[in-house]
Amino acid sequence: MSFRQFALALPLVLVACNQSALTREEAVEALEESSLESQASTVTSGPVEISTNFTIGSAVEKAAQDLRAFLAAEIPCAKITIEGSTITTEWGAAGGTCSYKGLTYSGTSSVTIRRTDAQTLQVDHTFSNLSNGKVSVTGTANVTWSGAEHSRHVVHELHWTRLSDNRTGTGSGDRTQTLLYPSQGLAGGIRIDGNRHWSGKSGEWDLAITGVEVRLQDPCPQAGKYSLTTPGDKTISLSFARKSEDVIHVTLAGPKREFSFDVRQVGSFSDS
Repeated sequence: MSFRQFALALPLVLVACNQSALTREEAVEALEESSLESQASTVTSGPVEISTNFTIGSAVEKAAQDLRAFLAAEIPCAKITIEGSTITTEWGAAGGTCSYKGLTYSGTSSVTIRRTDAQTLQVDHTFSNLSNGKVSVTGTANVTWSGAEHSRHVVHELHWTRLSDNRTGTGSGDRTQTLLYPSQGLAGGIRIDGNRHWSGKSGEWDLAITGVEVRLQDPCPQAGKYSLTTPGDKTISLSFARKSEDVIHVTLAGPKREFSFDVRQVGSFSDS
């Protein structure tokens, strides 16, 4: 390393050395915020997944008609309407909630089909008070599906509320998703890579996502890593590993200290 390189690197080293140690309270807040943001994002995954059931390569208007017919047959508890290339689903329009493949929803989602060629599908989603009974979300998602890579690119803007305590957040994300087990569909879980930013209870958060695996029924990822920058400008790494069907082990490593928690499917967690 040259003297110039050393001089440029030295301030960064000093900042890292002088940074205060990660506290347990900061670790708990990081876990709660990242878990809530993850849950909010996955609320939209069901409606996004089901909204691709139309004939690839057909005209946009024909694809919209195909999708409306599919949704009406698959979700009799919902009200399905169509206007041009936009299909709107009112989940539980008859009252209460609406279930699809073990997942329960209320609220409204809509999809506008933009492109349907054999290699690329482009659709725009909007969500209004869409809820899985735990988290409610309102916002948009622009989704591009790649036939060659069997993946989808999702860019979203969402506002969410945790129904148990009305804790809220507003954020955006840019991520790539692939099914973990294509034969199982969404029920098998998804892999996520990308980034997210949101404003939460205590300020601004930034998240880099690497090889994270998510199942919709879990309160946090079951595998992979997060790199999270807190409102206090501390960088925390979160790693996830499934211990059992109902328990996920999470390790948070920050400046000078590390904490571990066991997160249960009901959403509670304890020191590990």
